[in-house]
Amino acid sequence: MENDRRESLQRGIRHYDLGLPPASAPSPTLDPTTGRKISSLTAAALCVKPRGQMTPQQIASINALKIESAEFTIMRQLAMRFRGLLMGGSIEKLGVWLQDARLSGVYAMQRFARTARQDIDALRNAVLEPWSNGQTEDQINRLKAIKRAMYGRAGVELLRARMIPLYQDDLHQE
Repeated sequence: MENDRRESLQRGIRHYDLGLPPASAPSPTLDPTTGRKISSLTAAALCVKPRGQMTPQQIASINALKIESAEFTIMRQLAMRFRGLLMGGSIEKLGVWLQDARLSGVYAMQRFARTARQDIDALRNAVLEPWSNGQTEDQINRLKAIKRAMYGRAGVELLRARMIPLYQDDLHQE
């Protein structure tokens, strides 16, 4: 990692040593339907979204990003494969995926693979087990959002009324 930083710094400094202008950043990819720049946030969301769930405009944006950036194409392929692993893959495929991500040349994927290897047992369980705690996390996030919205307004009774749907109140009354 230290070598990567040093090489990056050396590449940046080399332009000044040789009297060359700094290397220009890649030009932003334009959305073919709107002509506007595709933001990094939009590109990240499209990178992990399955094609079957995309609108025609999103598909056009994906195609433009793939044409402009080989790195995006590699990231999307790896992201889709990882998504498939989590939906029902095998441990062997996980090992192959981690190796491919490590050798991809895409820093974000290399970093993700390195971090994933640090908690490989949890990742193996995520691949093998059909259940997750996603629903629990969703309820916790919902509770926190309600608490933030109600901050300073009321106590436990209002919180209970907001968390428990009305039809359930009828079930518990005698």
